[in-house]
Amino acid sequence: MNSIAASELIINQRGAVYHLNCRPEEIAGTIITVGDPDRVKEVSKHFDRIEHQLSHREFVVHTGYIGDKRISCVSTGIGPDNIDIVLNELDALVNINFDTRSINNNLVTLNIIRFGTAGALQPEVPVDSFVASTHGLGLDNLMHFYRPDNNEEEQQLLQAFNTHTQLNTGNVSPYIQMASGYLLKHFTDQFHHGVTVTCPGFYGPQGRVLRLGLAYPSLVNNLTSFQFGNHHIANFEMETSAIYGLGKTLGHHCLSLSAIVANRVTKEFSKNGALAVEKLITHGLNIIADSNL
Repeated sequence: MNSIAASELIINQRGAVYHLNCRPEEIAGTIITVGDPDRVKEVSKHFDRIEHQLSHREFVVHTGYIGDKRISCVSTGIGPDNIDIVLNELDALVNINFDTRSINNNLVTLNIIRFGTAGALQPEVPVDSFVASTHGLGLDNLMHFYRPDNNEEEQQLLQAFNTHTQLNTGNVSPYIQMASGYLLKHFTDQFHHGVTVTCPGFYGPQGRVLRLGLAYPSLVNNLTSFQFGNHHIANFEMETSAIYGLGKTLGHHCLSLSAIVANRVTKEFSKNGALAVEKLITHGLNIIADSNL
């Protein structure tokens, strides 16, 4: 039995994994991730009861019930680097024995659903609408530190994207991963479907110009104009590809849902982004509760 060293899996004095400050019994099998720590309470206020409330740095965890359905809401903070922490620690909570520091023989599959915000890249995806991401296409570098597998469709889509954008001829090496079909099939009503591009920043990496010039000034136009078969890029944000990449590689079902707060083609910004997020939370939780995910 191989034991994972204390330096590799850090467990604090109360027996909780380090960053999330969570013990195995304090996390549910269905997990909602949100970027903003303050958004956790906006999700858990819809719970019928809350049994655990934990926090450490930007990581807040609320676990409770909607009816008989046990759900956790976890804040990740912004960006793929934080997703590396959260996804690995969520997996450790259900698939590693904290007493022996060994991997369990029977692995658990989590349902991990992101409730977030994003910018639309198609004029027909208006502000205040919802997107369910069919794929996460990463412009960050997180998954280059792991060994994910891609199926033929993913490989073809990525090759077409690289040919179209030529990003891979510079300093960017895109990667791709599909959503969980098991989860995606439940999120059709009121949702646009499309590829979501994940960027490692908010300004230059998303084509915004303040005082600095851009290495890829045609980025937004290239993303908007990309099409491969029935696939197009619906939106971009800062976590989806990392969730899909790590989640699928670890054996979990993952889906990213976004409230569109900006449209980069029409240059519009939501007049009430908080309301759009609240509607996404309510609609998403109703689907989770009704479908018994």
